[in-house]
Amino acid sequence: MKAKVGVIRTDPHTVLEDIHRLLDLAGIDDHLDQSASTLLKINISWHFWYPACSTTPWQLDGVVSSLRARGYRGLIPAQNRTVVVDPRSGARRNHLTSVLDKHNLTFVYLYDPSIEWINYRPKHPMRVLDKVYGGRIDIPKMFIGKNALHLPTLKTHVFTTITGAMKNAFGGLLNDNRHWTHGVIHDTLVDLLQIQKEIHPGIFCLTDGTIAGNGAGPRIMEPHVKNYLLASGDSVAIDAIAAKMMGFDPMKIRFLNLAHEQGLGFARPEDIEIVGEDIRNVDFGFKSTDTIFSRGQKAIYWGPLKPFEHLLLRTPIVPWSYLASRAFHDFFWYNVFGKTVVKKFLRTGWGRLFTEYGKPATARSTCQEPTKSLSHMDYARGTNSKNTVMREA
Repeated sequence: MKAKVGVIRTDPHTVLEDIHRLLDLAGIDDHLDQSASTLLKINISWHFWYPACSTTPWQLDGVVSSLRARGYRGLIPAQNRTVVVDPRSGARRNHLTSVLDKHNLTFVYLYDPSIEWINYRPKHPMRVLDKVYGGRIDIPKMFIGKNALHLPTLKTHVFTTITGAMKNAFGGLLNDNRHWTHGVIHDTLVDLLQIQKEIHPGIFCLTDGTIAGNGAGPRIMEPHVKNYLLASGDSVAIDAIAAKMMGFDPMKIRFLNLAHEQGLGFARPEDIEIVGEDIRNVDFGFKSTDTIFSRGQKAIYWGPLKPFEHLLLRTPIVPWSYLASRAFHDFFWYNVFGKTVVKKFLRTGWGRLFTEYGKPATARSTCQEPTKSLSHMDYARGTNSKNTVMREA
């Protein structure tokens, strides 16, 4: 038995139809329970728009349009915060709120007081989570019994080499203290996938590689236009193929190896069937690199400062680390380097599409939803011309 991962190439003019076609290729209906509500797990890695960093508006738009055309109801876009990222601001600046307005959906912010978190007792042994949190693992009650559809981007990560479907659960199932797990992050991701398999009737992932991030992800990367989309019902397999495309050996990435050995999915490329594009010779040559700030974090999690981890990260002095991160990423790096990258990418086809999503609905000439009478197969064939962005002359 093999896992199946769909991979296709796309462009800004056909991306919505391509997403629908890709979901067909990857067999989404075989993995999600249509009678259940579906959590759309958004990834907001920064409250600025920076290419390859966060869920793209066309990624969210294409998935919502396709799910509705297939008859899925009860779609719930959800995102948690981190101690250094404001998701409300990020949703607005990444033009995700404009997509939700178009589809009459509302973000669920998991840190809101109205969201109930409950003590969850896993059915299978945990590798580390029970120890990290003193025997108590809290998750959002609303996640139980709902499908999970993850919407990450294709990028590297300073702690986990790559980030994707498995890492995307990190920003949903764990609360504000999830940075406590960074010292055992690979084992944590495996535990989170185990919990997902216990609480969700279905899991699926669409990874956006239209612009891919290389270097010190998930924020300060070198973005590259790659024009790929990936989809699968196997979170391990899709991350393995994403890793291979980026130039990494998936079996040498610890969380993928552990998940494979634990039987939670397939990480060996020879055990994965690729449908769609021939990617046998694809190698982006990406490298996971560090910043001065991430080197300091690694010194705390795995290096000479390990004995002081509790003092530095779990006591009243912990705000020093949040302030340091905000100062480095938001005030220094983004203003000195990031704005130049953003300006450059706004001139690309994807940048122009991103700008279209930011326009008021009355002024938006693109990104229109398929007509109500259009079947999902017609939508996949692109018979509604309103779904495409007008090609440049």
